[in-house]
Amino acid sequence: MHGRTSFEWNREERSRGRQVWCGANDRYMRNDAHFWATLNYVHHNPVHHGYAEKWQEWPYSSAREYLTEIGHEEAARLWYEYPILDYGKRWDAAAL
Repeated sequence: MHGRTSFEWNREERSRGRQVWCGANDRYMRNDAHFWATLNYVHHNPVHHGYAEKWQEWPYSSAREYLTEIGHEEAARLWYEYPILDYGKRWDAAAL
């Protein structure tokens, strides 16, 4: 999919050679810990890269809805119970 789809999209947008799927991996959620660590990683990523100071400041994130739905206290509990640590470096490690 990546080769054919990206070739067609790049042709349509006149952006030949553009790479849109760099370093992506498809993995299934192995367990609840993997799910919550992944959600924490996704919500924290803009903060980690300096695009925002808080999760809810990044306009392209589901973090605001997430925090509204579960509350800040539960989000904090899940953050500490399922830390991201080195997630992203060995993100599908068996420890998750």
